[in-house]
Amino acid sequence: MTTDDTVHTRPGRTTGPGRRGPLSWVRRGGLSTLVFALPLLVIFGLFSWLPIGRALVMSLQETNLITTSWVGLDNFRTVLADPLLLTAIKNTGYFAVLALLIGYPVPLVAAVLMSEVRRGKGLFSALAYLPVVVPPVVAVLLWKFFFDARPEGVFNTILGWVGIGPLPWLQNATWAMPSLVLEATWAAAGGTIIIYLAALTSVPAELYDAAEVDGASVWRKVWHVTMPQLRGILLITLILQIIGTAQVFLEPYLFTDGGPANATVTVLLLIYKYAFGTSLGGDYGAATALSVMLAAFLAVLSVVYFRLTRSWSSS
Repeated sequence: MTTDDTVHTRPGRTTGPGRRGPLSWVRRGGLSTLVFALPLLVIFGLFSWLPIGRALVMSLQETNLITTSWVGLDNFRTVLADPLLLTAIKNTGYFAVLALLIGYPVPLVAAVLMSEVRRGKGLFSALAYLPVVVPPVVAVLLWKFFFDARPEGVFNTILGWVGIGPLPWLQNATWAMPSLVLEATWAAAGGTIIIYLAALTSVPAELYDAAEVDGASVWRKVWHVTMPQLRGILLITLILQIIGTAQVFLEPYLFTDGGPANATVTVLLLIYKYAFGTSLGGDYGAATALSVMLAAFLAVLSVVYFRLTRSWSSS
């Protein structure tokens, strides 16, 4: 007899409360969890992962959705050899930069100002969110009317009151992309404003009171209190905006169809042109190949972004 309390068991088996096995997993509620999650997993797999897998397969095929032949990586070579691809990448990057410079700070500033309003906050919130509920096609047609390049156009008339213009807006390669960014910012800012307003309600009022006692100005309170408290939300909205701007399609398609002189051709619009820019038999293989390349780029960008901002977001 030894005083060693170790229980000797056969190799590969454990005893005591730490035992793991199918029966233990069922007793801990694993089976019921799986049953409840199964419909969601099936729906998600059917409408998300299955199309992704189908897209990967189609990127290796030459198909018009009726006849199919395997071409391997030829679709990727075709896309990379297209001189319009570099133009589309540059235009998409230009749109993304302008959208970040204009569209990213605007919702934050608007939310901070609206949070300081004592009366009518609900009315201002509704007005800010109103562009989101306007159908996108209707919004584009409305702004297309505003962007009339003639001196009597709506925006040119307003600019004329202060001695500016008239501007060519959509008719000029230099002004076309900034014009699209203005409309896209107006259309999308409302949802982000609501998110920021909801986040601002969680900022402890004691922090503002302490800053006010210390004699902090409004700007210092925003910079030293509001911004640090919204750090996590700001990081999420930033990556979402980057991903969204990289997939811009509606504005270039409806406003200019990529013109003038390919100044507003974006990557997603190029994908559309591959698939539907010709007659009935589009180049769906090349379109899918470019889609896979865009998805891979955004996935890598997201991983790198979250790794770089992990320590800053948790501090």
